[in-house]
Amino acid sequence: MKQLLVILWLFLVFVNIASSQSSGKLHQKAILADTHNDVLSSSVLEGKDISHRLTTGHSDLDRWKEGGVDVQFFSVWTDKTPRNKEGFFKDANQEIDSLDAIVNRNPQRIILAKDYKEVKEGIRGKKLVALIGVEGGHMIEDDLHKLEELYKRGMRYMTLTWNNSTSWASSAMDETASSKSPLPGETLRDSLKKKGLTAFGKQVVQKMNELGVIVDLSHTGEQTFYDAIATVTKPVLLSHSSVWNICPVFRNVKDDQIRAVAKNGGVICINFYSGFISKEYDQRSTYLNGPGGRIIQDSLFAVSHDSATMKAQWTKYLNTELNKVRPTLAQLADHIDYIVKLVGDDYVGIGSDYDGVGSLPVGLEDVTTYPKITGELVRRGYSKKSIKKILGGNVMRVMKANFK
Repeated sequence: MKQLLVILWLFLVFVNIASSQSSGKLHQKAILADTHNDVLSSSVLEGKDISHRLTTGHSDLDRWKEGGVDVQFFSVWTDKTPRNKEGFFKDANQEIDSLDAIVNRNPQRIILAKDYKEVKEGIRGKKLVALIGVEGGHMIEDDLHKLEELYKRGMRYMTLTWNNSTSWASSAMDETASSKSPLPGETLRDSLKKKGLTAFGKQVVQKMNELGVIVDLSHTGEQTFYDAIATVTKPVLLSHSSVWNICPVFRNVKDDQIRAVAKNGGVICINFYSGFISKEYDQRSTYLNGPGGRIIQDSLFAVSHDSATMKAQWTKYLNTELNKVRPTLAQLADHIDYIVKLVGDDYVGIGSDYDGVGSLPVGLEDVTTYPKITGELVRRGYSKKSIKKILGGNVMRVMKANFK
C-alpha cells in the first residue's frame, strides 16, 4: 500500500512539473501585452532608475524581462490638481519626457512604438515595446490641439476620464456619487453638470479615432461609456477594469457593458487591484478606511495617549487585517473566466495596474509573476490559442485596428 502511494505521489509530481514546463514554454512564446502600468508617476518621477532591478515598487526593465512582458502601455497620469503650475498638459509632457529618457538610455532593451509596424519590430527584436496611455482627458485641457500634440509625442490611448470628470465627460466616480441621495448637509459634486459625453466630448472621441488613438473607457461613468460606444468607429479598450458581477465596485463593468464591448470588437483588460477582484477585500477595506477604522484608532489612542504610537499600531493592524482577505490568483482568473463565458475569449486581456495599486492578489506581487496566470489558465483547461489571445493577442488586434 505504501509503495502504491509513493508511486502515485511521484506520478503527481511528474505531472505538475510537466504542466509547469509546458505553461512556461507557452508563456514565453505568447505575446504578453499589459495595458496599464503607473511606474512613471509612482517611481520614475521620484528619481528611481527602472533601468536596473529595484527593491521597491512592482516594475523595472529586469523584472519585465523575467515576467515575459513584450508590450507595456505606460500610464501618463496626474491627479485632479496638477503638479506643475502650468497645468495638466505640462504634467503629461513631463511624464512622457521621463519615458523618453529611459528609452534613450536603454536602446537595446526598450523601444517607444508609435505605430503597429514598430510594435511588431520591437517584439521581433526581443525588446520591451513601450506605448503611451494618457490616463485622463483632463490632460488635454479642453483643447483638440493639445490632443494632437500628445498624439505626436506617442500617446496611443487616452482614458476619457480619470476619477474626476471633465467638462465634456463624466467619470464613474462622479456618476456613482450623483446617483446617490446626499446625506444631510451634503450636496452632489458641483463638477458633474451632465452625465455622459457633451457635443465636444463626441468631437474628442471622433478626433481620437481619426488620429489612431485608442478610446479607453476604464474610469468612465456608464453614460459616458455608452455615449462613447455609440460614437466610436473603431474597437475600444478598457485598459484596467474588472467584472462588476463578481466585485460590485464603481470601477468595474457590468454584463451589458461587457456585451457592448464585445459587439464593438474591443477588449476589457483585467485590473489586478485586490479591491476590484474581491468583494470581501473591498468591503473590509471600505470599513477599515472609514468609520470602523476611526473607532479603532480612537481606541488605540485612548490606551497609548501618543499619536505616533497609535499610528504605528494602526498601520500594523490595518495591513494585517487586509492581508487576511487578499484575493488569490484563482479569484483573479475568475474574472477572466467570467468574460470568456459571457462573450468569448476574444474580448479579455491583461491590465494589471502595477505600481498604481496598494494591494495585489497573493502570488502576483510584481511583474515577474505573469507566468503564474498562464499556468492557472492551463490548469483550467484553456487552449493554447485562447491563452495567447488573453495574454496579448486580443490587445494586438485592437492596436492594429486603431493605429495608422
